[in-house]
Amino acid sequence: MIPSIGKMRAEIKVSGIVQGVGFRPFIYRLAISHALRGYVLNRGDAGVEVVVEGDEGDIKSFIGDMREKKPPLARIDDIDVHWSGEGGFETFEIRKSSENQERSAASIIPPDIGICDDCIREMTDPNNRRYDYFFTTCTNCGPRYTVIEKLPYDRNNTTMDEFPMCDACREEYTDPADRRYHAQTVACEKCGPQSYLLDTRGEKIDSGSSAIWTAGKLLMEGKIIAIKGNGGFHMSCSAFDEDAVRRLREALGRENKPFALMAGSTDMAEDIAVIGEEEKRMLESHIKPIVVLEKRRDMEDVAPGLHNIGVMLPYTGMHVMLFQRCSHPLVMTSANMPGEPIIYHDDEAVKKLGGKVDYFLVYDRKIAHRCDDSVIRFVDGRPSFIRRSRGYVPAPVNLPFDTGDVLALGAELNVVSCVLSGGKAFLSPYIGNTKKPDTIDFLREETMHLLELTNVNPGVVAHDIH
Repeated sequence: MIPSIGKMRAEIKVSGIVQGVGFRPFIYRLAISHALRGYVLNRGDAGVEVVVEGDEGDIKSFIGDMREKKPPLARIDDIDVHWSGEGGFETFEIRKSSENQERSAASIIPPDIGICDDCIREMTDPNNRRYDYFFTTCTNCGPRYTVIEKLPYDRNNTTMDEFPMCDACREEYTDPADRRYHAQTVACEKCGPQSYLLDTRGEKIDSGSSAIWTAGKLLMEGKIIAIKGNGGFHMSCSAFDEDAVRRLREALGRENKPFALMAGSTDMAEDIAVIGEEEKRMLESHIKPIVVLEKRRDMEDVAPGLHNIGVMLPYTGMHVMLFQRCSHPLVMTSANMPGEPIIYHDDEAVKKLGGKVDYFLVYDRKIAHRCDDSVIRFVDGRPSFIRRSRGYVPAPVNLPFDTGDVLALGAELNVVSCVLSGGKAFLSPYIGNTKKPDTIDFLREETMHLLELTNVNPGVVAHDIH
């Protein structure tokens, strides 16, 4: 059939970070605005497939806007377009994801994303149905890497699969005009994960928003609490309580190691540290890493012998709610024994930390993959990684040269694994020192997960022999 003059069909494959960032809803709205018909779907290789029909000029404008107006968290590495004649689509729709495409390392799921301002506003609005709900997220924020079990990034492939959506959440999920359209972690108090305060034996003593507020009050009273974050547990106490900090050091066997702090706001952080403009932008970014800053206060018990201190801002709804009861910064240090990886299972936390903390603040959703906080320091005005993990993994580092398929495993200390493919370096979360069996198991698990996500079969395996 000869296509109508000016009427064309474009089959488009988009690679980059385009799943889990609101890309399909964006494409839907963009196609409607350009009067195009067709469909969009998530591919099994973490890319996105778009088929559109309409005027050739409208399609070209659509492709241009795809690059120029993409969602803020999306990254487009390549757009491959195949042109043909019209095929007869009558509408534009979001189709069910496909798992059948041959996978490559061209696309990858996004990292975990710190809670956005819109979600914080909803959590703190008494008239909003997500008022005081700790797991408030949308297409612009929330866990990604730490919840996904396999591609494509759909709810049934994440640890949110155990929480069927209620009618209200389902309505948001299916409404193209809603911020939670096809947001895989959408949930509310009625249908989503629940929070609990546990005693040292793992018995529930409080639940819901009350559990979080009680935990905040207990922290201000000098208690030590193991808090479940997106990628594992933190050990937390008041940063201004010298006795609590001392007890925390004794519990973890970290006599002189500096502790990171979490401040409830930039203003609170500025009370303890000097913050430059670049550092402020990084602190407040969607990544929410630990940023190493110059001390404004002595705080020798928190960061002994140093002139600087690591600070981060709340990156989950639970953190935001804690600081409704906490009037000053909290120590937030990874919950792990020396030489072991961060703890991320509730039962493991109770078993290993029950004699070291006063309480546990947890939730009933599983963590698929543990992921430590990232740590950044500015050198000559530019960010430099001390630890690249949450907020960055598994997004690739683009290399200035092409590579074969290589797996690199590092040395023995401060290890991450790395997959090289197609001119990109895909790094695992921070693993740590591989002197103990649990850490070696962690290295193996995350390396296999990275190979699965990238679908790379390395021809070379490299490691440092120390």
